[in-house]
Amino acid sequence: MANEKQQGGLMFNALTAGSKIVGNITADSDFRIDGLIEGDLNCTGKVVIGEAGRIKGTVTCQNAEIMGMMEGKVTCSQQLSLRASGKIQGDVHTKTLIVEPGALFNGTCAMGNAAAAAEKK
Repeated sequence: MANEKQQGGLMFNALTAGSKIVGNITADSDFRIDGLIEGDLNCTGKVVIGEAGRIKGTVTCQNAEIMGMMEGKVTCSQQLSLRASGKIQGDVHTKTLIVEPGALFNGTCAMGNAAAAAEKK
C-alpha cells in the first residue's frame, strides 16, 4: 500500500518553518520548503516554496511554485509559478512562466527553446 501512495505522487518531503539546512539536497518526490535552505536542491518532482520559505542556491526541478524567496538559479523542465507573495532574485530557465501581480522578479529569464539551449552550455 505504501508503494502505491509513493508511486501515485501522494508522498512528499517538507522542511518546516524554523528549520534550516546548509548543503545540497536530492529528492525523488515533491518538496515543500517553509524553512531555509542554503545550497542546491535537485528534485524530480515539484518544488513549493511557502510564504515563510527561502532558498539561497540553485533549484532544478520539473515544476515549481514560489510564494516565498528564491535567491539564485531556478531551472524547471515544465512550469514555474511565481505567486503574488513570491520573490526571485536570480536567473530562471523554464518552459512556461506564470507571474501573478504583486510578485517580484529581478534577474534573467530564458523560456522554451532558449531555456533548453542555455542548459546545454
